[in-house]
Amino acid sequence: MKSVRTLLAAALTLAPLTAGAETSVKIGVLNDRSSVYSDSQGIGSVIAAQFAVDDYAKELGVKVEVKAADHQNKVDIGAGIARGWYETEGVDMIIDVPNSSIALAVNVLARDLNKVLIGSGAGTAELTGKSCSPNTVHWTYDTWELGHGFAKAVYARGGKKWFFISADYAFGKELEANASEEVTALGGRVAGSVRAPIGTADFSSYLIQAQASGADTIAFANAGGDLSNALKQAAEFGLAGKFTMPGFVFQINNVQALGLHAAQGVLGLMPFYWDQNDASRAFAKRFQEQHPRKLMPNDMQAGVYSATLHYLKAVAAAGNGRDGRLVVAKMKELPTDDPLYGKGSIRIDGRKIHPVYLYEAKKPTESKGDWDYFKLISSIPGEQAFRPLSEGGCPLVNR
Repeated sequence: MKSVRTLLAAALTLAPLTAGAETSVKIGVLNDRSSVYSDSQGIGSVIAAQFAVDDYAKELGVKVEVKAADHQNKVDIGAGIARGWYETEGVDMIIDVPNSSIALAVNVLARDLNKVLIGSGAGTAELTGKSCSPNTVHWTYDTWELGHGFAKAVYARGGKKWFFISADYAFGKELEANASEEVTALGGRVAGSVRAPIGTADFSSYLIQAQASGADTIAFANAGGDLSNALKQAAEFGLAGKFTMPGFVFQINNVQALGLHAAQGVLGLMPFYWDQNDASRAFAKRFQEQHPRKLMPNDMQAGVYSATLHYLKAVAAAGNGRDGRLVVAKMKELPTDDPLYGKGSIRIDGRKIHPVYLYEAKKPTESKGDWDYFKLISSIPGEQAFRPLSEGGCPLVNR
C-alpha cells in the first residue's frame, strides 16, 4: 500500500509561491472539549489541523502555530476566547466552532477585526446567508443542506408525517425549519415539535409526545452526545423499526456510542467517511493512532484538515496572513483540492461546495469489523446539495 504521505501529497495542487520571506500565521481551533460535542470535534479537530500544518506548511513556505481552547458551549466564553485570540494573541484564523450561536458571534468578530473564521463544526446556514461576511468560509455542512437533503431522502422512503425533537438554540431551530419547509413542499405534514436544551439527559417526555403525535417520522435535530442519548432512549422505548428516525448530524461517533444494534438503519448525510477510498483510510489510520481515545475521524474533523490546507494555500498565494479579507478572497479564487474532500470551490457567499453522500448504518451482521459502520446509499452533487446562491440573502452576492 502507498504511504500516507504519498497518498496525501498526490492529491495536493500547490499554489504558486513567490520568493521572499516566510509568511507566518497563528490558527486557533475553538470547539467543545468537555461536553456533548467533545467526541464530534474536540481534540480530534486539533489533531486534524496539526496534520495539515505538518503535511504542507513547510513546503508552502508558511510558518504556523496551532492553538486550541474549549468554548464549553457558552457564547460568552467562546466569544471571549475568540476576541482575546484575535486582539491580543495574534491569532489570524479560527476554525471549527461547533455551536451555531458561538459561530455567529465569532463571525462578527472576524469581520470587525479583519481576521478569518472557517466553520467546520458550525452548522448555521446564516453564515452564508444574511450574516455572510467577506472574512468567513463555511466548510463541511450546514443546516440548509442537512434539513433539505434529509427531508428529501426520508420522504422518498415513506416519511410523510414528521415530529421534531430539536436542540433549543439556533442550530436545532434552523434544522427543523429547513426540513419542515422541504417536507411541506413535497406534500408531507409536520405533526409537531419540541425543543430540548443542550445537554439534556432524559428525552423520555419528548419521546412520549412524539409517539402520541401520530407521526411516522421522528426527526432528531440535535447532535453529538445529545443525539446519541436521544437515539439510545428511543431504542429503549421500542421505537426503532416502528418509526423512521433520522438524526440530521448522525456521525460515526454516534454509532460508536450506540452500537450497531441500536443504530442500524439510521441515515447519515456527510461529505466524508473514513472508509471511502485509499486516501481516507490512510488519513483515518494515522488519525486513530494519534487520538488519545483511538477514535476514527468524522466528516467535521476531516473538514478541519481540508479547510486548514486550503487556508494555508491561500496564505501562501497571497503572501500575507494578516489581512483576513485578502486571504478569504484568495481562498475563493483558488479551486479547492485535497485528499479528503476532493475537488470543489468556494462561492462568493463563503459556502464551500463539494459532494455529499447518504449513508445508512449497517446491521450488525453486515459489519466486517471495528468501525465498519456505514454503507453508501447515494451521492448528491455539490451544486444540488447546498442552498442556491440566489436564495440565501447574502449581501455579498449582489455587490
